[in-house]
Amino acid sequence: MRRTTELKNDWQRLFGQAGNRALIVYWLYGLAITAAEIIVAYGSVKTGIILHILLLGALLAHSAWVFHRGVPWLFLALTLAPLTRILSLSMPLGGIPPVYWYVAISAPLFAAAAGVMRVAGFAPGEVGFTLRNLPVQFLIALIGLPLGFIEFIILKPRPMVTSLAPAEIWFPALVFIVCTGLLEEFVFRGVMYRAALKAVGDKFALVYVSCIFAVLHITHLSLWDVVFVFAVALLFTKIFAWQKSIVGVSLAHGLTNITLYLICPLIF
Repeated sequence: MRRTTELKNDWQRLFGQAGNRALIVYWLYGLAITAAEIIVAYGSVKTGIILHILLLGALLAHSAWVFHRGVPWLFLALTLAPLTRILSLSMPLGGIPPVYWYVAISAPLFAAAAGVMRVAGFAPGEVGFTLRNLPVQFLIALIGLPLGFIEFIILKPRPMVTSLAPAEIWFPALVFIVCTGLLEEFVFRGVMYRAALKAVGDKFALVYVSCIFAVLHITHLSLWDVVFVFAVALLFTKIFAWQKSIVGVSLAHGLTNITLYLICPLIF
């Protein structure tokens, strides 16, 4: 009897108060998002978008269905994953320089994440909007430089600028800081991780949200990049859990993309 109680306590420490059925449902949604991303990357973009739209509707309906039980957070936060891909593939961005794609896509995603945050009742401090320990946050930001170099070795993207002159790179750099760094950390480390933490527990939240973040990089067509991004997501989530701020990881995320798309392609 004592051993059974100990196993139950271990299970609850690992997964919070959620039961087996809830965990299975969360993972099924994760697998569905992964399948939709694989179809977008290697099959039919149109079919992939349709699957993401169906997932978005299912998650919204599911969050409404369980709202009276007080546990809609993770279902609601997960809507941001299919919404990201729907916006990136359906917005009319043809003929627009790539750097402006991030600006166009980020605006509705910021609004959606803020909406989820408000409906879920998360305070700004709970999702990392705090300026605590700024010297430490700036040191954390420097992690982005080697991470960007490693990802460059994996992906070898084409340069997005023609030179590293300040007049040419300041705007793309700002876009990467705000529209990828801050936005994605707000969505994943702030809102989604907080929702998973509240719904299920810290260890599950760490792995689960990192998986969701990683599979959204399947469209880069590199398994090594998905593995690398998963590892980075684990690192950033652990840092966020330690610091309770998205400032450092947002800057590190932005610097990763600046190094990946602006600096390394012109140097190497």
